Order: sequence, then C-alpha cells, then structure tokens
Amino acid sequence: MSEIVWTKTDESPFVASVSLLPILKCILNRAKIKLKVVDISLSGRILAAFNYADDGLKILGELTKQKDANIIKLPNISATIPQLKAAILELKNAGFDLPDYENNPKIYAPILGSAVNPVIREGNSDRKSTKAVKDYAKNNPHFMGEWDAKNRAEICSMNSGDFYENERSFIAQKDEILKIKFIDKNGKETLLKDDIKLSVGDIFDASFLSVDSLYKFYENEFKDAKEKDLLLSLHLKASMMKVSDPVIFGYALKAFFKPVFDEFKDEFKRLDIRGENGLKDIFLKLENSPKKDEIMAKFSQCFKENADVAMVDFKNGVTNFHVPSDVIIDASMPQMLRNSGQMIDKNGNFKATKALIPDRTYAGVYKAALDDFKERGKLDVRSIGSVSNIGLMAKKAQEYGSHDKSFIAENDGEFVVFSDNEYLKFSVKKGDIFRACIAKDEAIKNWINLAINRAKTSDNLTIFWLDESRASDKNMIQIVTPYIKNIKNIEILNPQKACLKTLSEIRNGKDVVSVTGNVLRDYLTDLYPILELGTSAKMLSIVPLLNGGGLFETGAGGTAPLLTKELLEQNHIIWDSLGEFLALNASLEFYATNCNNKEALILAKALDNAISQYLKTNSSPKPEVGKNDTRASHFLLALFWLNELKNGELAEIYADLADFLTANKDEILAQLNANQGQKVELGGWYFLNEKVVAKTLRPSEILNSRIEL
Repeated sequence: MSEIVWTKTDESPFVASVSLLPILKCILNRAKIKLKVVDISLSGRILAAFNYADDGLKILGELTKQKDANIIKLPNISATIPQLKAAILELKNAGFDLPDYENNPKIYAPILGSAVNPVIREGNSDRKSTKAVKDYAKNNPHFMGEWDAKNRAEICSMNSGDFYENERSFIAQKDEILKIKFIDKNGKETLLKDDIKLSVGDIFDASFLSVDSLYKFYENEFKDAKEKDLLLSLHLKASMMKVSDPVIFGYALKAFFKPVFDEFKDEFKRLDIRGENGLKDIFLKLENSPKKDEIMAKFSQCFKENADVAMVDFKNGVTNFHVPSDVIIDASMPQMLRNSGQMIDKNGNFKATKALIPDRTYAGVYKAALDDFKERGKLDVRSIGSVSNIGLMAKKAQEYGSHDKSFIAENDGEFVVFSDNEYLKFSVKKGDIFRACIAKDEAIKNWINLAINRAKTSDNLTIFWLDESRASDKNMIQIVTPYIKNIKNIEILNPQKACLKTLSEIRNGKDVVSVTGNVLRDYLTDLYPILELGTSAKMLSIVPLLNGGGLFETGAGGTAPLLTKELLEQNHIIWDSLGEFLALNASLEFYATNCNNKEALILAKALDNAISQYLKTNSSPKPEVGKNDTRASHFLLALFWLNELKNGELAEIYADLADFLTANKDEILAQLNANQGQKVELGGWYFLNEKVVAKTLRPSEILNSRIEL
C-alpha cells in the first residue's frame, strides 16, 4: 500500500498538526490510505545528527527520487545560530547528551539555514491560488492601507559594492569539476571547495559584497532616516541565507551602535559578542559582564540619538535589531506595503518607514510596488486579478548564501573559481562576503517547460522576471529566448518592469503568471498572496518532482513564531490550515492517479467541496480570544468533509462518524474553545512535550472518543 508522507516541522504548523493529524488519519484510514509522519523539524534534525533519531531529511531526500513519492511539506525553521543554540539547550535540558555549538560547529553546520528545501525540492515550483480561495478573498476583502503621492515611506539599497554589481557568470561548455580557493594578500592559498560538479548547459555564477560599502550605506541611511523622522527597518533573510545575511545584519548593528562597539570592543571580544547574533544575544551575554550597566547605558544613548527602530514586539521592547530571524523579508516587506509603508514604533503606533534592503538584486521589486502604490493608490482586493508563480528551485538551483559555496574573506586577497583553467577571480578585502551557486541544465529546461505549459493552458500573460543587466540572468535569457520566441503571451522583463506590468494587469482584473528564479520565487509567493489574500498560507504549491513524484507545500511560515507566542499567552491559535487542506486535496488527486485508487479520488472530490464550504461559511480561525480558533477550524473542515462523503459512494464507511460529529457539534466546539484566555506551557519551543501539546490542542473528550490516533 502506498502512503502519503506528512512532515513534522516547527512552531505553529507543528502545533496545529497535533490537532489536525488525528482527524486526517481517522478519515484516511477508513479508506485504507496510510498517512505517515516524518520529522524534519529543527530539533529532529539535531537529534538525527547525533543518532538519537532517524534522519527524516535523509529519508525524504531519497523518497523524492522515487516516482511514487507523495509528500505534504509544511513550513519549517531555517535556523540561525541563535535559534540553533536555543534548540540545543532545550534538548540538553531534556536529557540528550549534545555538544555545544561552539565545540562542534562542523557537525551542526548542515542543520543551519535552508537545510531542508535544497534536499527535498527535487522539482520546480508551481504555486497559485485556487478559485475558491480567490473568490473568498474578493467577497471578504482584507485590510489594505491607503496610499497617495505624499506618502513618505522609502525603500533603500546600496548603489555600489553589492552582490548585484559584482556578479559574474558563465554557461558550462563541458562536464567538469570546479574548485574554489582563496589566495590571501601574502600569497597563501586555501582550497575552500573541490567537488562542484558542473555539466554542459549549467549556469554558474559567483559574486561578493563589500562590507566597507555596506557599512557606509548603513551610516548614510541611518543619518537620513533621523533627518527625515522615518522609522528604520532592516529586511533580510538571515534564517535561510545562513552565511551572508547574518553578517549583513551584524554590520547594521555595528554601524547603528558604533560608539558601543568601539568603546567596549575588548569586553565584546572577551564575551564573544557578535553583532550578527542580534541584540537579544548581546544583552544575554552582558549579564556576565562587570561593565553591564555602563554598556547598557551606552546602548540606550545610541537608541536616543539615532532614528527610531521598527518594533517586532513593542510591548516587550523587541526591536528589528533583536533577533536576526525575526524579520524575514518575504513576509515583512509585503506587510509594510499592505500597511501604507508603515511599521510599528516603540509606542505601538504605525509610522512611515525607511526599509533597508542592502543588496539591489531584488530590492527593486519592492520599490516598484511602493512607487506604483504612491502613484495609483492601493489595490482593490474585490476586483484585482491573481498572480501565480513558476519557480526555479530543482537541483538546489540558486540557493544563494544557504549552502557550502559561501565564504567570508579572512584577509585581503582573491577568491578564484577554477578547474583546469581559471574561470572567475574576485579581489576582496577582509570580511567581504563571497557566494556562488549553480542552476542545473535539467532544472532550467524543466522550469521553462512548466512555464510554457502554463502559458498555453491558462492563456494568461506569462512573464519571465530576468534582468539583462545581471550576469546570471543574462545567461538565463540566452537559454530561455529560443524556447519562447513563437509563443504569443510570454515575455521577458527585468524584475522592476515585471512588477509594474503585473500590478497594472491585475488592477484590470487580469491574471498573470510570474516565472522566476529561486529567490524571487520565495519573495513573490509571499508578496502577491499577502496583497491579494491577506496571507500566503492560503496558496497551493505543487512541486512536480523530476522523477515523477509529487511534493505539495502548504504555504509560508512567516507568522508561525508570532502565532505560537499567542498560543502560549492565551491558549488561542489562529494558524489557518487552509494550506494543508489544499495540499492534501492535491495529494489525494495525485494518489488516485498514481495508485489507480478510486477511493482517493472520491475523497479528493469530497474534500474539494468541503473546502468550498469551509470558505463560504467563514470557518477559518477567528482572531478574538474565546471564538473558534485553529482547533475548531479543523473540526469544522472534517464535518464538512464527512458529510460530503456520507452523501456519496463511500457512505457506508463514513456515515456513522458524520452523524456522530454532527449530533455533537455544539458540545465539541464548546469543549475546543473552553480553555482559551489562559497561559499554557508546552515544555519548550523547539522540542515540545508532545503529550502536553496533545492535551492542549485536543481538548474535546467527545471528539477524541471517535478520532482514533
């Protein structure tokens, strides 16, 4: 019997799964469809590294290469060093004998950053909004802030010295093994990488970012924000870009708090204080310093003398600078644009914001959107079209900064990419950030074909977001152009122009297909869904795996930490599992075809109808404490689904359960909502006590009596 694999991940998606999975297993088991859970959470990956648990990521990596792979993938943590350290501490407190990160960084290195996605994404992404979800958004428009030409919000990036300016690229003309070495100013050579497999047609690119230019950028923009009385925010992806973005984050702190870092550099060195770990880590380490009060006073002085910093949690004084993973660009920038270019200040008020996105490569997309809103006003959610995405990500395509081809220059010198011949050379200074990556020919061709098929079947304008002024995109254009030259509704535009044209099209009610590389795939599949639907969690992402299997992703996890905090404070959680429902629906359809299983097809059709009812009856979790939250939404979806099945060909299997839950609906909902408004303890954050979580997320004895684990 084939099976559907469900991933155990982290934070809100995991907590919500504790409520949802028993319900799904109960329904699927009756049709003899097995749902298997594989752990790829941060804590699970740590335990696997030290043989305390099965290596779920390895298991999934092998499964993706099989033609019958059927995986439902929930959002997971792409860990920063502070998150990794916190998870290690929780596991040690739970009794696991683990070394500290500082004592074993090489073993922990593969767990950091985007450790999961490059392994299991053996296919390119096809992400879109379903008609039912889009219709619901139009009929129940979410909040959109007002815009006009007087709006003071800004988006700023480096003018020189960034990855965009320094990028170089080539298309491989033969199969070979590339190497990367660093030659310091004294001629000492260090081989950094010696096993980069390159095949004919692959695109290789490399670049570096000058930290001197970065520091000057910060100094100028911090001063400008103060003079203009703009709130200051920094937008990076320090979680996924595990090498580059923490360093870029750290230089922001060094520039903003320059007097502190200069005056107390010896004490910071003694305590191993680094800007890239954020203020929270700095303040924690200062607890062990005899100079704590003096240093904290200097920090306070810097806050007073500089522009106000955007807040993540103003009630608890958590700023944009506290934790590098708190502000994730693909979630934070759309929310800023949705809120009239404003973010929250230290008093809890919305204020016009200067958003800093240091590297120019994709920053222009957000600036184009901001300029469009200033000129043409907000989007009308009731009438705009929809933007779907075909994203290049198979074979670890364009995994910038999150893998083993990114390095920090330990001295002045040169990074050299070579094999038998020297291909690329970059002169750098100490501290500069080097990165390189590959887009495999097989992945590129598959991506192009997916885009062409979508263009033909949808008849929608289809845009490749490629910049001819950028080295790797120029090579990509060379490959793409012959394939699309005779197709009427496909074109190539640079990201800024593509963004403006897309906004123009959807303002006129037309749908658009965006075709992008990996990073823009990540950004756009949050940007447009948040503007269109209010959230990216309601998108359906199907990844046709290269060997024939299917990966079904459930949405974005940008809000996962905040929603988990609310659960701990109020025993109320509003994670909307609509993404999981949609992914399961697609997974069942795939299962029906792949396994020639009639029951799976009936389940899929019934679930599709149930999702429509779920949306029409506004059964999503409610933000008010005391009202139906995630737990109740799971029950209601199940009730809709079971009643659909009761009236179909599988009535004999499901009628008793449908009748029981219908008869006890009011009492079950009352039990699910009874304990809201109280603080709860789940035994941790990264490594939770699953029995305690189950007790919290499954509080209805009536429901539990009929839902078998």
